Amino acid sequence: MTPTPPSDERDQERPQGHRMLRLVEVMETLRRECPWDSSQTHESLAKYLIQEAYETLETIEQGDVALLREELGDVLLQVVFHAAIAAERPREDPAHFTVDDVADAIIDKMTRRHPHVFGGVEVSGTDEVWSNWEAIKAAERSAKARREGGDGATSVLDGVPFAQPAVLLAYELQKRAVRNGVPADLVGDDGGEGGELFAAVAAERDQGRDAETDLRSAARRFDARVRTAEDAARAEGHEPRELSEEQWRAYWAEARR
Repeated sequence: MTPTPPSDERDQERPQGHRMLRLVEVMETLRRECPWDSSQTHESLAKYLIQEAYETLETIEQGDVALLREELGDVLLQVVFHAAIAAERPREDPAHFTVDDVADAIIDKMTRRHPHVFGGVEVSGTDEVWSNWEAIKAAERSAKARREGGDGATSVLDGVPFAQPAVLLAYELQKRAVRNGVPADLVGDDGGEGGELFAAVAAERDQGRDAETDLRSAARRFDARVRTAEDAARAEGHEPRELSEEQWRAYWAEARR
């Protein structure tokens, strides 16, 4: 009789993604048997989706690839959680869907928006890929507007979520506008509140940089310098909260070195 291989070896013989079935089973069990999990709704879970996404971002910034697996699992749980809630609705309910419907939707979107990979379209490079992507998205938005009773007219800025952080929002609006033909020189300080910040995001973008990532890096550098200055003060017997401006400046200069 041939011995059964260890579980890790069996997993290697199976296609990637097979453990998703077990995750769905675990989620269904939690919805039935756990008082907290069974009481959750799309609305009550919304904050956790944002929280888990930011924790994942922090892990990536810290370069902790080993921990990234766990953080991505937390994000994936939120997707499966929302799908489980929706699957409990009656099938005739427009808000009913399953985790397979979620997968089908993104599979359809990715194959449709990558005709150079899954179709016969040829592209010369990344710029043409982006151009095709924007054209396909515009057609999708127009079709959606018609289905909803409109005339199909859409804006190049449709679909940009205003709920995202302000720097990301400014970056996405600018990128979307310029990519769709708005002259780059029109993107800048409009003289109103926040105009200089908006222009600063544009300046970063013009250099091919991500303003959100750069600002987060600057914030981390500032955090590190403050903590280093505090440590230096404590090493000399001073309480940081009691330092004078002159002392702060001295320790700050030392921290920068």
